[in-house]
Amino acid sequence: MLVTGGAGFIASNFVRYWVEQFPGDRLIVLDALTYAGNLANLAEVEQHPNFRFVQGDICDRPLVDALLQGEKVDQIAHFAAESHVDRSILGPEAFVRTNVVGTFTLLEAFRQFWQSQRQPTHYRFLHVSTDEVYGSLGPDDPAFTETSPYAPNSPYSASKAGSDHLVRAYHHTYGLPTLITNCSNNYGPYHFPEKLIPLICINILQGKPLPVYGDGQNVRDWLYVGDHCLALEAVLNRGKPGETYNIGGNNEIKNIDLVLHLCNLMDELAPSLPVRPSKQLITFVKDRPGHDRRYAIDASKIRCELGWKPVETLETGLRRTVTWYLTHRDWWRSLMDG
Repeated sequence: MLVTGGAGFIASNFVRYWVEQFPGDRLIVLDALTYAGNLANLAEVEQHPNFRFVQGDICDRPLVDALLQGEKVDQIAHFAAESHVDRSILGPEAFVRTNVVGTFTLLEAFRQFWQSQRQPTHYRFLHVSTDEVYGSLGPDDPAFTETSPYAPNSPYSASKAGSDHLVRAYHHTYGLPTLITNCSNNYGPYHFPEKLIPLICINILQGKPLPVYGDGQNVRDWLYVGDHCLALEAVLNRGKPGETYNIGGNNEIKNIDLVLHLCNLMDELAPSLPVRPSKQLITFVKDRPGHDRRYAIDASKIRCELGWKPVETLETGLRRTVTWYLTHRDWWRSLMDG
């Protein structure tokens, strides 16, 4: 299996999970090691005999071809993406290059390699995407399903929508055995500190303001990253080529309520906080442009067809996550120090 973006948050959790569950499988991680890629995320598996790390760009066609042929890759798990909405607003070009051109490069390389091998039926191209491609929901709208129309509202989500369409087209045009997953907001260990949950935890530890966009009423559906890995295993091993599967944690919560919950957990679990109660640090800031109001995932398809459902509740998952950040301060301090 070739895992793109494997030094990032979700993919590194997936790599560690896969090595533990399937130690006989060979995993090749391809990652450009941009700001969100971190080799420390893979320290637990770097000495495993069936693991190999390659630093490189998914847009580098000769490199991708060499890996597919040299390693005899029969599965690609494609995580590599620019994924931060704020960054996409400030600099959208990188998002189009990585998310659209990079996905195209992988698809074209894998298609030609698959065809050269006489189109084996067990080959798979798993494309890991986001619920943000569906746009924004009103407070009473039903949750997103796999047939919800695409309506992306940021350069990030538009670039992911474009990559989804390419993956779908390669199945319908060439018969390439592709799979698409659209997940809700992930959280858990190794989450890059610019994202909401780790940012809140780290700022509380440092006594810094806790920024909340707008009125804090934006709603997200949160998925523990370990549950996401279980879902991706189900899709890879039992999913039907050409299908899309939505993956959600069934944990809708307003941003302000999530921040308050994290404050309470930090007050309980973290000794010697510089400001206590930590909710005093909450600061409302100017809303981001085009901020989607609500996301929610209907994951009934993957539950009914593949037998997956999340193990963690929001309470148990957040407690595990806060505990991890408290006990892995060297990891996030190294990132904060550059």
